[in-house]
Amino acid sequence: MKVLVTQHHIAEPAGTFGDFLAERGCALDVRHLHLGHKLPDSLDGYGLVISMGGPMNVYDEDEHPWLADETAMLARAMRSGLPTVGICLGSQLMAKALGAAVVDSPQPEIGWFSTRLNDAGVADPVFKGIDRELTVLQFHNDMFQVPEGAQLLAGSERCPHQAFRYGLSYGFQFHVEVTAGIIDPWYRNDDQRKEIAPGWKNQGLTMRKQAWQMYENYWAVLESR
Repeated sequence: MKVLVTQHHIAEPAGTFGDFLAERGCALDVRHLHLGHKLPDSLDGYGLVISMGGPMNVYDEDEHPWLADETAMLARAMRSGLPTVGICLGSQLMAKALGAAVVDSPQPEIGWFSTRLNDAGVADPVFKGIDRELTVLQFHNDMFQVPEGAQLLAGSERCPHQAFRYGLSYGFQFHVEVTAGIIDPWYRNDDQRKEIAPGWKNQGLTMRKQAWQMYENYWAVLESR
């Protein structure tokens, strides 16, 4: 399967999700939009679109004109039924593409936080075998509103909108794709490093297992179409 990956920052790659897809024989077409790469003229031939995270806001189109092009592309993908996954900024771009607003999160989340699946999340095939309470890495100030026609799957105490599903497309506000090496350049100060880095010894290992289970589940969904 050919997979389109839109990357928005050098330090925010597809991570373990990309590793999983590569192991399944997928060909990843990574477009570094922050470096001036162009989006494909057509989505024909792609089986999946992945929109990654980034430090910008979805509305920063004057500074990053490619945001408008990507938003339009994501709308075409999802409206046509092409499976699409968005992580952090990517989830917000997906929501915006479907007509929903992206707003300030009630409280920012930077570090390890508990996220809780609602009843729809527990029943969703992508979260099969995942604990209702999962500890994930968060690194965001904004939050998507749930698009019309989408289903909210998870929330947290500080940010009530953490995951949504729209057909075969999923938006995740949290990061499960990262590793300690990926996130190392994200630390803005020593306090963040002291707060987050030790968690890789326990929360990080648990999150990786949960992430791999989610990838396996989503792959099964895609194969059963």
